[in-house]
Amino acid sequence: MAEYRKAEHWSDPAKKLFAYQVGLTCPPHDFDAAPSDFLRIAPESVGVHGRMLHVPDYRHELDQRRQNFGLLEEFVHCMANNGADVCGQVGSNWVHASGLGVEGIKQHCDMLSEKYQTPFHMAGYAMVEALRDRNVEKVALNACYHRSNWYNGTVAFLKEAGFDVVWAGNFFDQGWFASQEEVDDCIWCFDEDLLWKSFEYTAAQAPNVDAYLINGMSNYRRPSDGLARRPLHHTRTLEKLLNTPVIGHDTALYWRLFKTLGVGPVADYGSLLSSLHAE
Repeated sequence: MAEYRKAEHWSDPAKKLFAYQVGLTCPPHDFDAAPSDFLRIAPESVGVHGRMLHVPDYRHELDQRRQNFGLLEEFVHCMANNGADVCGQVGSNWVHASGLGVEGIKQHCDMLSEKYQTPFHMAGYAMVEALRDRNVEKVALNACYHRSNWYNGTVAFLKEAGFDVVWAGNFFDQGWFASQEEVDDCIWCFDEDLLWKSFEYTAAQAPNVDAYLINGMSNYRRPSDGLARRPLHHTRTLEKLLNTPVIGHDTALYWRLFKTLGVGPVADYGSLLSSLHAE
């Protein structure tokens, strides 16, 4: 197979729609908020493409992530052809479901980035990079909607990366639902008051940590109009409430994308994203 060459015209700013072009993908069967969220918090010079992975019989199982891991290369290839300056993968479970381990994931991301001349970042590994950048060692994980085998994989991945995970539990573990099936039936979207209650619970279980983490890409409906918003939009308030940094897989991925582009968000979305303005 011939060596890939990115079209030369994408290196000419005059040929691009936006100075900074971002490609994002997400698991099959999810209408993903990441392209909208990233665009809303970015400067006008940033443009975003979204492209879903296509697996017709997808059931959100870990083995399906492993079996379809190769679709990520197809995504990066497609985005490189279309002139993306950086690519991001939404879905925190893909890194541990792959079975590659922490260093294997890093090598895989580096390989795709080099092969298609377009940096590629995965949400699960972006969390590791963000925690290392902030010199975090001890964490607690609010696993929100994630099933136990999902978040236990995240815990193992974080521990392999060298972090001390002192507590982890999901909404069922915390007592907000009678069963995990009730959590699953919400399709990753919950009333906003659950976010505050769940973090207060997490903080009570682990009061002395360097950061509180929230797994995956959960959404919380605003009481006034029912608009569903991800942890990104609540991070600043949560950090004031807990007096501790709060890092989600959404904010970690956005931080990594911005860092690669060399720009930052246009407003304050918490300590991690605000750190970009200090560099």
